[in-house]
Amino acid sequence: MDDGHFSHDRVAALFFDGPGGMPIHLIGDGADPMADGLTQRWLKETMFQPAPKKQALVPAADGSLAAVALGLGAGLAGEPCGPSELLVGGLPGGLPPRDYRLAGIDERNGYLAALAWGLGAYKFKRYKTSGPANGNGKPEMPARLAWPEGIDKARVLAELAAVYAGRDLINTPASDLAPADIATAAHDLARRHGASISVTAGDDLLAANFPLIHAVGRASTRPPQLIDLTWGDPGARKVTLVGKGIVFDTGGLDIKSSSAMLLMKKDMGGAAVALTLAHMIMATKQNVRLRVLIAAAENSIGGNAFRPSDVITSRLGPTVEIGNTDAEGRLVLADALALADEESPHTLLTFSTLTGAARVALGPDLPAMFCDDDAFASALVERGRAIGDPMWRLPLWAGYDRGLDSEVADMGNVSESPFAGAIVAALFLRRFVRSAGRFAHFDLYGWRPAPRPLGPKGGEPQTARAVFDVLSREASA
Repeated sequence: MDDGHFSHDRVAALFFDGPGGMPIHLIGDGADPMADGLTQRWLKETMFQPAPKKQALVPAADGSLAAVALGLGAGLAGEPCGPSELLVGGLPGGLPPRDYRLAGIDERNGYLAALAWGLGAYKFKRYKTSGPANGNGKPEMPARLAWPEGIDKARVLAELAAVYAGRDLINTPASDLAPADIATAAHDLARRHGASISVTAGDDLLAANFPLIHAVGRASTRPPQLIDLTWGDPGARKVTLVGKGIVFDTGGLDIKSSSAMLLMKKDMGGAAVALTLAHMIMATKQNVRLRVLIAAAENSIGGNAFRPSDVITSRLGPTVEIGNTDAEGRLVLADALALADEESPHTLLTFSTLTGAARVALGPDLPAMFCDDDAFASALVERGRAIGDPMWRLPLWAGYDRGLDSEVADMGNVSESPFAGAIVAALFLRRFVRSAGRFAHFDLYGWRPAPRPLGPKGGEPQTARAVFDVLSREASA
């Protein structure tokens, strides 16, 4: 990409300005299509039923393509949730490569439809060795959509470019994504927006007092990193994002099974979400003082790997007994959270693919959210549902905090109990936050298991769009 990891070129090519374009009619249950007589007759004669995702290609009298119809159902059939206009994302991958326009759509739904169009058009072809994307044939031409009237084009492009970059990072295998490569992506982002950035790597982490990050990453030949990016007016409300950047997780000495390792390239999904959200905030020039902290490491096996029963002193000071080396994400986040909390930010957010327990409880589509601010949590759930980027609040249940008790250290990193694993992990992180105004932790899957209207199978920076929506509303209030 000509502008680093966060280029707008790919998404800008999906849209065009001005009149023209074949009409796409969005048809809900019981609604007459706002279309010409020929289109209406064709839909009637073919007994088109506007069930969600149902599509019809309408021919002209000469046999050419005249229009497209998309069924919306009752209006709230977006996937995984939200208004049915989000189903527009299922169109660009299957339509002939030409220009289209949305017929009869208002500004609010036009924004969601345009966003869905871009999200659904994403493709990851970095490793395909044949085809037009790699110069073996004519350039691949995308289906293009006319910008709906009245929408904020710059915001749509910023959100899409950010999500594309986040997906690219998650989809990239660990062979090409070391901790230093996450730092490169952060440098690209900082350069684009005039942010400042510093990186602490390898044994320098010990000198700078990040012992947990160092312990998790020291067995890898690719040094662990603590990435620290800042942007915005120093006097504005402080918003700090902390991302888990485990580029590959073997489980360490408590090694995972081979099947459990298959998707571990996505264990840096939290870092991808933090960078995705940061790009949205900076590209739209939100009135905040932003800080992004990413703890990047590879949890490998070697002679110097950290062990079960090791006791490590955290940056904050309390000692941590290692009960399981596969619970490494909370360790690297703990040191980063302690650093973030030192300046008492107004909002402190963590993003991570942290526990299988959250997936057992909520599945792949619904990230778990833990928050100590009821109003903020309610807004996140509401807006996530409204724009197709959902989450579900789980409690920071204080009664389970005793599961972190250790006989030899100030705390353990896991509980002996098999229950409430996601809550216990969130409570562990909460122990390293003492001064922030409000705290939220997102335990996400970071992956779409099957193609859906808002994107193909593969990496997904879940919660980034919803959090951006809420923060931008707060900043403009």
